[in-house]
Amino acid sequence: MLRIISRILFIQLALVAINTKGQAVNADARLLDAMKITVPKDANREVSFTNQDAAYYFTQTHQNNHQEYAWFEGMNIAKSRVFGGYNLFTGSQKLDNKDAEAWVYPYKLVRKHGKLTEELWMLDHRNVIEVSLAGATGSVGIQLKGKGIKYLSQNNNVAFFSPVEGKYVIAVSAKGRQSVQPEDQIVYADAKAGEFFIAVGKTNAEAAALIKESKLNIARFKKERVKRMQDFLLHNAYTTSSNDSLTLALNWLETTTNQLVTHQQGYGIYAGLPWFNEYWGRDEFISLPGATLVTGQFETAKRILKSFAQYQQTDPTSKYFGRVPNIINPQNIDYHTTDGTPRFIIELQDYVKYSGDVSLIRELYPNVKNSIEGALKYWVDDKGYLLHEDNETWMDARDSKLVSYSPRGTRANDIQALWYNQLRAGIYFARYMKDNAGVSKWEQVANKVKSNFEKDYTNTPLGYLADRLTKDGKAEFTLRPNQLFALDMINDSTLKYQVIHKVWQELVFPWGVSTLDKHDPFFHPFHLTVDYPKDEAYHNGTIWPWLNGIAMQRMIEAGQTETAYKLFNNMNRQALTLGVVGGLSENLDAYPHQGERWPRLTGAYLQAWSNAEQLRIWYQYFLGIRPDLANGVITIAPRIPDAIKRLDYNLVVGSGLIRAGYVASPVKNYSYSFSGKSAVKAIIDVYPYEVKQVNVDANSSLQLRVVNNELAISLYSKSGKLIRKVSATLSQARIEQNNLSNKYLRDLQFAKPIGLENHPVIKNKAQ
Repeated sequence: MLRIISRILFIQLALVAINTKGQAVNADARLLDAMKITVPKDANREVSFTNQDAAYYFTQTHQNNHQEYAWFEGMNIAKSRVFGGYNLFTGSQKLDNKDAEAWVYPYKLVRKHGKLTEELWMLDHRNVIEVSLAGATGSVGIQLKGKGIKYLSQNNNVAFFSPVEGKYVIAVSAKGRQSVQPEDQIVYADAKAGEFFIAVGKTNAEAAALIKESKLNIARFKKERVKRMQDFLLHNAYTTSSNDSLTLALNWLETTTNQLVTHQQGYGIYAGLPWFNEYWGRDEFISLPGATLVTGQFETAKRILKSFAQYQQTDPTSKYFGRVPNIINPQNIDYHTTDGTPRFIIELQDYVKYSGDVSLIRELYPNVKNSIEGALKYWVDDKGYLLHEDNETWMDARDSKLVSYSPRGTRANDIQALWYNQLRAGIYFARYMKDNAGVSKWEQVANKVKSNFEKDYTNTPLGYLADRLTKDGKAEFTLRPNQLFALDMINDSTLKYQVIHKVWQELVFPWGVSTLDKHDPFFHPFHLTVDYPKDEAYHNGTIWPWLNGIAMQRMIEAGQTETAYKLFNNMNRQALTLGVVGGLSENLDAYPHQGERWPRLTGAYLQAWSNAEQLRIWYQYFLGIRPDLANGVITIAPRIPDAIKRLDYNLVVGSGLIRAGYVASPVKNYSYSFSGKSAVKAIIDVYPYEVKQVNVDANSSLQLRVVNNELAISLYSKSGKLIRKVSATLSQARIEQNNLSNKYLRDLQFAKPIGLENHPVIKNKAQ
């Protein structure tokens, strides 16, 4: 059972921990402790911590037996598996985790073995874990696991071991000056020591120095880790609501997303764990809004953008001129992707809009120009479309002969949408730079792409868009979710609603968005099965939670908030009850196996863009806050689901903070308190009322109140004096538009599995 946060407790914690400027001042762990999740034995969930540099620690609560993840148990640094976890002993008796009680906190794992209590901590920015065992008598021991682990030597009560992989040395020591005795690969100490330190360095001296530093400063290091996490949740990502499970899920998703923001090779966001602990251009920029921008981590976002900018291909004779890499890791820089570069430019624009930092436009404008001009020189056809190879979209899996499992060359619909938005972002920057030639040239290309797209990718009888144009220009209508990204290039509202209807009804299951129509003969119901290679299913039926973001966004834009929230709520429940504690996986099977109610989670156990898209949609579309501070504008378009009766939250925007609240009854009341040095123009968009613009003074408060079919908009000074008042009446045009949406989308049901006998790729119909 989950330990659900008490709403009253959460509010009390927030009041204690935030001063009048919104800064956390109380560094205890009460908020984080209230997030504790109890894991039953039969759940045996994955647990993961990072040090926010290059190391992560993975385990399972009760038994490391996952068919794909168990190999990664223990500490991993960059691409090296250093040691495979540990066993604890009291005397000669090994503790068995299978029978333990287990609790997971954002900052530690706790197991209770009868009267003994084990705690596992990872420290920030150090390759160190601390393992404590309270309640023992006599001697206690710790044994490092993993093939290749060998005892090397001992010096000053520090035992040294060889690693499983990598050029590292592992040091093990007990608390204080307690002596240790290595015996048969087990390091023993007096039970009074109570804890062991395990440190990893490149030499004995480096590892021993980490041990010494950690022993001397362990209380401070723990406090700093707790304070970092708690400050983040009480300031940048503060949310509390009438729905306790919503609050808990958001806090966990914020925490597990933030642990993927690391400093392994410059600043970046791990694509996913366990095997994607590197920086992927595509994943980086899909994740950037939800992982950094919506929570005001602008300096981190800026460093990520600048880090990728320095790796841009600048050789004008290269066909990859202007591209940013898809993969950056210590061993490799790879440019073989088409969508990473448009997303880089789009996220540069998002960064500027959220932060108001126009200096980065001036600094990176040469990168913007190279990205567009390189594409125009080498990759754009006479219709303005951006060309690419079969495997250069996000659906990039190939077989052993490098043949794409999901061929999408040469003009995939989502690539054209990204290219169009890259051009629009380029125009945005060019206007700021007063580059009139760039504005004119890029507007012509953007207009050409949009005009041709609506003609070439549509088929009215089918009611959905072509997934791609083939090399010979033929529209190919395999039903995939990628078309949701392209709806910005469609003017026909009816067609948009038809597309959303078709995609949701056929591809959006209660557990997420499938990558292929279940009626397609190449649809793969399961990601991991003996019937075919795993990568064959990767983009041909397998669920990708990151696609939930665009699916929910399109539903909310179409006025169907309640339908979108059903999917959002299901994903929150998954984060709290399935898989890695507090996070979302890379994939799921498209179908549950026989006798099971929910599909099995697959792929990386913690995927950045899965988490980040869940958070992006929450902030940008349910809360509806979308800033453009470069132009001094903030859009406020709340779409709060009916299940939420009360809500309080923070948003860091530019150098200021918005404290917002919502109460559903007796009348809907939205409040926004702005702290900051600059006035802004607020675009107030509350359905079904007219959209209004209100000039908001610095350090003022905005209140929106629905009364008698009218939206009353009131602006108050810091002292509470009414500055101005505006009213918005019902918009008949918006009501009519919503009626059209309802015709296609109201009460639309999720997709449902069909019998395995309908899927030729499945040999064993009984699974």
